[in-house]
Amino acid sequence: MQRSEPLGPPQERRRTAPWADRLFSLLAHSAAILTLLLLLGIIGSLIVGASPAIEEYGLSFLWRSEWDPVQDQYGGLVMIYGTLATSFIALLIAVPVSFGIALFLTELSPNWLRRPLGTAIELLAAVPSIVYGMWGLLVFSPVLSQYVQQPLQQLFGETPVLKDLVSGAPVGIGILSAGIILAIMIIPFIAAVMRDVFEVTPPLLKESAYGLGSTTWEVVFKVVLPYTKTGVIGGIMLGLGRALGETMAVTFVIGNFNQLDSLSLFEAANSITSALANEFAEAGEGLHQASLIYLGLVLFFITFVVLALSKLLLAQLRKGEGVRA
Repeated sequence: MQRSEPLGPPQERRRTAPWADRLFSLLAHSAAILTLLLLLGIIGSLIVGASPAIEEYGLSFLWRSEWDPVQDQYGGLVMIYGTLATSFIALLIAVPVSFGIALFLTELSPNWLRRPLGTAIELLAAVPSIVYGMWGLLVFSPVLSQYVQQPLQQLFGETPVLKDLVSGAPVGIGILSAGIILAIMIIPFIAAVMRDVFEVTPPLLKESAYGLGSTTWEVVFKVVLPYTKTGVIGGIMLGLGRALGETMAVTFVIGNFNQLDSLSLFEAANSITSALANEFAEAGEGLHQASLIYLGLVLFFITFVVLALSKLLLAQLRKGEGVRA
């Protein structure tokens, strides 16, 4: 039997297609550089387009509440407040619900229900945003007005602080309505990511915790969440990014009112995306158009700050783990 010749050391092996490796490296580097160039191009175009408003108002644009195209006076406080308030309400509702959905699908659901329920939740992400907006305006807003807003106004009508939070015309549109619609829209994204990262937890770790007498709640909070915290925070940031950038659904239910008369949850307001959708097509060249582009630049900055804070949070969590170790 003829013996085959042994293979030489790895460095002596002949590479059959070195050009393929160079081509792959060139394409990968080109894709990365193209992404950075596109990002810089977007930032540059926003700054150039917003330069008249930046020169006119500077940073005071961020806390000016006046928005009057007739008088050519603009400020972004109303839109910035509406964007942040609706996104915060959406996260406040969506994160616990998404966590409960992911926990049920991975730890508590019977096998026959797990797949159809997971598919049904993921299908919510495929519903167009304009459908959510129409449903919110025609169906959800009247229900919210009749069964939530009006009873709360009757209950807290004489309470000094709470009456301001529930004031407003009983029509069911405003910041709270927009926040709830956004929560419904981002739940599928956050829940799907949480479910996927929960499933990658090694079964041996969970079985060991159960074997030591841990409850399901203790397994999730002491084993699953510490192991998957990066993915969980990433899913929450994905949902927050969707909430900050959503346009059509918010435009239907937020009221599109450019004055900040009170901090009521039921008061009609506006957001950056809805203002851009409603006014950009009719805005003439000059300060009006520049102010709208300035709002887009502010939204870009808000998204950047949110992502940076999430990275810092993850870094602090890793640092805390190192200290405990």
